[in-house]
Amino acid sequence: MTRHEEHGEDGRRAGRRPGVLKAAGLTLAAALVLGTGTAGWAYWHLNDNIKSVDIDGALGDNRPAKSVTTPTPSGSASASASPPPTGAVNILVLGSDSRSGEENQELGGGDSSGARSDTAMVVHIDAGRTGATVVSIPRDTLVTRPSCPLSSGGTSAAAYGVMFNSAYSLGGPVCAVKTVEAVTDVRMDHCVEVDFSGFAKLVNALGGVTVTTDEDIDDDDSHLHLAAGTHHLNGKRALALARTRHGMGDGSDLGRIKLQQKLVKALLEQIAATNLLTSPGKLYEVADAITGSLTTDTGLDSLAELTELGRSLEGLTADHVETVTMPVVTAPSDPNRVVAQEPAATKLWKSLK
Repeated sequence: MTRHEEHGEDGRRAGRRPGVLKAAGLTLAAALVLGTGTAGWAYWHLNDNIKSVDIDGALGDNRPAKSVTTPTPSGSASASASPPPTGAVNILVLGSDSRSGEENQELGGGDSSGARSDTAMVVHIDAGRTGATVVSIPRDTLVTRPSCPLSSGGTSAAAYGVMFNSAYSLGGPVCAVKTVEAVTDVRMDHCVEVDFSGFAKLVNALGGVTVTTDEDIDDDDSHLHLAAGTHHLNGKRALALARTRHGMGDGSDLGRIKLQQKLVKALLEQIAATNLLTSPGKLYEVADAITGSLTTDTGLDSLAELTELGRSLEGLTADHVETVTMPVVTAPSDPNRVVAQEPAATKLWKSLK
């Protein structure tokens, strides 16, 4: 594994970059789209699209303390009339390599025996909602995975020195949240998961996305072969770009994270260029693609709650979103894995409380 990115003393990468990672971008895009409002049967359909998991109920009170208390919408369409919350909030965003369903399998999800979380980041929105930090956690990071409640009943045993993304494979969003909180000592106020087919549908609904790559990509695993340069990608190829890691650079997850950052910047630019507010049909198509791909915690499982989040982010621009990767170094036990680099990682997480 090659050298890792340098970070400042507080663990943050020097400088700011516009745009956010893949799933984080989808979350903000969803909030923007839904914040424009819908009506009648369309509202009901989009609201019914959203799936949820009761993470608070599953994890109980043995968790890091909440840093702030934010107002909770009433769950109805009229919630948009109330003032949006302004307190700091932390959202765990997962990009799910789901293997269930025919669409996901066609997009590379494999068999139907499980799922992985190939993208994970903590989105910290500052108090005032005018700045944000998005911290990507490499899936190859070796961590201590705590005991997790299982959907089948009972709990898993704690595990030491296992890959970070094993938490999602074992116990879904619930175990992913518990593991992130154990690693960071930061309370996750919300969790949002976006699956394969939803991401591809969103890109297609937007008419594709234009991305410039700095080097050739030749990856048989993701079925992506691109020469360096500018390309207009449909949903399937954009998803392959977000997943590729073996066909460029050193093949590490850190290289894939950089590609995901570039892809989401392009996606947000495409959303802005499409001018959804003047095209109700296109707006609905995009909103349907987003809501149909979401699994959230029960605090964000309605259009009203997502709309409230969107309204609270109206003052947040891409220039005030900082993207960083959790500081890591090569694991002493395995050159193909990484571990948190200390004390930089701890300083980073403390800065987000």
